[in-house]
Order: sequence, then C-alpha cells, then structure tokens
Amino acid sequence: MFIIFPVIFIASFYYALKEIYNGNTSGVLIFMIFGLSIYTTAMSVIYLYGFDFIIPALQSFKELMILGVLLLNLLALRHLPRFHVIDYLILTLLLYLVVYAVLPIGGQSFFGRLSSLKSIAFYIVVYFAGRLFDPKKVYINKYFSLFIVLAIATAIVLVIEVILQTPLQFHTGYFDYAYHYFNLDADGPYGIAVTFHSDSGYTRFASFYTNPLEHAAAAILAMSIILGLFTDDDNKLRITSLGIAGLCATAISIIFALSRAPLVSYCIVIYIYALITKRKLLVNTIHICFAIVAAYIIYLFAQFENNQTGIIAVLMNTIDFSDPSSVGHLIQWTQGILSISQHPLGLGLGTSGRVAASLDESVGGENQFIIIGVQAGLIAVIIDLAIFFMFIRISYKWLNRLKGKERKLCIAVFLIKVGFFIPTLSSELESSTYLSYMNWFLSGLLIAVIMQIQPPKQLPAYGHREIN
Repeated sequence: MFIIFPVIFIASFYYALKEIYNGNTSGVLIFMIFGLSIYTTAMSVIYLYGFDFIIPALQSFKELMILGVLLLNLLALRHLPRFHVIDYLILTLLLYLVVYAVLPIGGQSFFGRLSSLKSIAFYIVVYFAGRLFDPKKVYINKYFSLFIVLAIATAIVLVIEVILQTPLQFHTGYFDYAYHYFNLDADGPYGIAVTFHSDSGYTRFASFYTNPLEHAAAAILAMSIILGLFTDDDNKLRITSLGIAGLCATAISIIFALSRAPLVSYCIVIYIYALITKRKLLVNTIHICFAIVAAYIIYLFAQFENNQTGIIAVLMNTIDFSDPSSVGHLIQWTQGILSISQHPLGLGLGTSGRVAASLDESVGGENQFIIIGVQAGLIAVIIDLAIFFMFIRISYKWLNRLKGKERKLCIAVFLIKVGFFIPTLSSELESSTYLSYMNWFLSGLLIAVIMQIQPPKQLPAYGHREIN
C-alpha cells in the first residue's frame, strides 16, 4: 500500500520532465506540488522496501529539476532583465555565504561547508528559477487549484491516521531512513519519534509530510494559496464547493498537527486576510473571539492549580514557557544568541542547523535567523531579515496595483510570508524541501511579475507592459 508514495513521486517527476521537454517549463510546479510534498515519505518507503541503492539518485531529482529549469530560463532570455533591490540583496547574501563556504572558517571540512551552504542557501537557486520565468506563461489558476487537491489528500490520510491513532511515519520506515541518512536518532533532541507526541500525551500527526511542523506549515501554505485563488479584484471571496473543502482540509490539518507556532500563524493569516480585503464583519468577529479567549486564559491562570491536565495544561505551559518543548526552544535560542554576541562574524558554516545536528555538533538552533547568525554572523542575519520583511512590504504594496491572476499570486505570497514568520522563529523552516521550494519559487515569480511592469519613462522600457 505504501508503494503509492514513491510511485507518485517518480510519476510527478516524469510528468514535469515531459512538460519541460515540450516547452512548458512551468510544469516543474507539478513535481513541486505532488512530488516534494511526499518527498520524505517516498524516500522512507523506498528504504523500507530495501531499494536504498537508488535513493541518492532520487534525492538529486529536486535539485536537478530546479537547476534545469533555471538554465532553460536563462537560455530563453532575450535581454538582460531589470533587477529588483530584493534580487541584489539575495545575490549579496549568496555571495557572502559562498565566501564562508570557500574560506577555511570553522571546524567543518570543505565538503561539510558546501553541504551546509546547500542546506541554507539552495532556496536562492529556487528563487531565481521562479524569478526568470515569463509570468504570462504560468497558468496560476491551474496550478493553484492543485493545492486544493493536495490539501484534501492530506486530510484524507490524516483522518485515517486519527482513526488508527498512529502516525503514518511509524509504518513507512521513516525513523530508519532518518537515522541512516541524517544520523537522527528516534529519541534524539531534534525530533523524530518525540515530535509525534505532545507533552500532554496527545498524538501529533504529520499526514504524508516529514513531521507535524511541516504538516502544519503546509496547511498555512495551502490556505494562503486557496484564499489568493478565490479572491477577485474587488476583494470578494468567490469560492467554490471544492475550495471550501480545501479550506476545511487545512483547518483539520492545523488542528491535528498540534504544532503551536503554526496554529497561531494560521489564525493570524486569517486575521490579516480579513484586514487586507476589508472584511469588517470578520475582523470584528475575530476581535470579539480574541477578547473571549483572552478572558478565558485569565480564568485558566486563576484555576490552573486545580486542573493541570489535557489541553489546558498544553495551553498554560505554552504561555508560561514551562513545558519541556518551550524550555528547549529557550535554551537553543539562548545558546545561539550568546554565540552570535561572542562571535559576530559567525563560527562558520555547518556549526548550526540540520547539517550540524546530524553530527551532534549544533550550536543554538530552532530559529531560522539564529541558525544563520551562528554560522555566518550578524551581517548575514541582517540581510536575511531585510529580505524577509521587504517581501512582506513589497507584496502588500502591490496588492491593490495588480489585477487578475497576478493579484492572486501577490495575495498568496503576502499571506505565506506573514504565515511563515512565527514558525521561522521556532524552527529551521528552510530545511523542509517542500515549504522552502514553494515559498521561494512563488516569491521569485511575484518579483518577475512586478518587474515586467513598465518602469518610469526615464528608464529603458524593454517592451514591458504597463498596468493601469
């Protein structure tokens, strides 16, 4: 039964490759949506069935696909594209990190530093793969609609998990795969078996994603895209029955993933969406609900000594940072911040994050920005933060300037960036291939849309069109 995951992974790669060969490079999105979302599960099943000798080749599919699309887009350019300030910032960060990889900084070997560089910076290649697309040739409505299918499929697997009260990963060889390729023990500090259980005893589910955190963040991604897809130029939400099913599926996912940071972000995304689309009723309803929840939390604090179990314990321990998971976050953040303060130029690539964790040598962690800062110092953190917040500002700025499918893309990217901020503070979100690739590919595509708009007359027009 589990063989369906590697079959879908390989089939989506083949289909995308066929589309690209026929001239439709946007077909890469098929692989990114259906192949990368089940990537870890597919690899785990292949390892489980004893075909581990082909895993290195299959693991390279994602990088080869992106590099191939980037090369084809470069070859298709008729003139040098105009660069946005974000392009310069991203290239600056890449160059800065490459210097850290090339120079003998830190205790990692040259190949160890290159591995870390790929882990924290390959998203830049993904960004430019999307950035160099001709947006007019990307069928946004078609590909965005596929996220509804993915969200519903996610919920179907999740419901089966909940009924059986067993995460899928406990049957797919995930733990053996993670140990063999990433040296992550099932009971280690970076998750694995521990990540599928909350401190209150509730089981956390990941559907066919890598872990509950990725599952929850994928729900935010899907919801953002679905809201963008069905919001018209007049801010009316013209959603179909299938779209409603997709949104309900994301709600089910965020609930049963039991991941606190994404759950907060999910609610924030709904609130921000209500604000930007001027839905006063929804905004006022959220305000009332927030007031009720706040009052209830105050009441719980007063009654906590009498009820220290179940969901209430999870809620209260999260707020006061007394549960082991929250304490672990604080310890990792403190270690990372102290390291950055003592070594403002960084300790070198491979000293924090996923690569370092596989070697049991990680300093700090559980925060995307701290992980970069520990390795490459304050300058890298400042550039990375500037890129992140500039994307939020620019996508918000263009919300009311774009129309049609371009506006749908803009809404989706804006909500994704807003929704990913809090999870980024408590995890290395870029370590998720699916989340990272989708986030940055769509981000690059949005900048491509913006830069196709005709610039002021004093600048070369390059034949770009103008949006009134």
